[in-house]
Amino acid sequence: MTISFEVISEINDIETFAVGSKIREVARLQETYGKGRWRKCKGTAMIQLSDKSLFLAELHWYEANGIGKKELKIKSLLEKIQ
Repeated sequence: MTISFEVISEINDIETFAVGSKIREVARLQETYGKGRWRKCKGTAMIQLSDKSLFLAELHWYEANGIGKKELKIKSLLEKIQ
């Protein structure tokens, strides 16, 4: 199930926790988006769900220089804002 959401604040506490061959899906990422130094990252940001509710959430995504952030997903909802 995919949850529709929008990031409405800057992503904070960014941490890289896998790089290159340590990412299980690196071959798929290179095939889909192009070759690059892929990193799997996490951070926290305020998000708005499709029902307009606001949450502080932990987000995970892949990124590479020149390609940008791809496949942003909610890992956990940390706190309801409103």
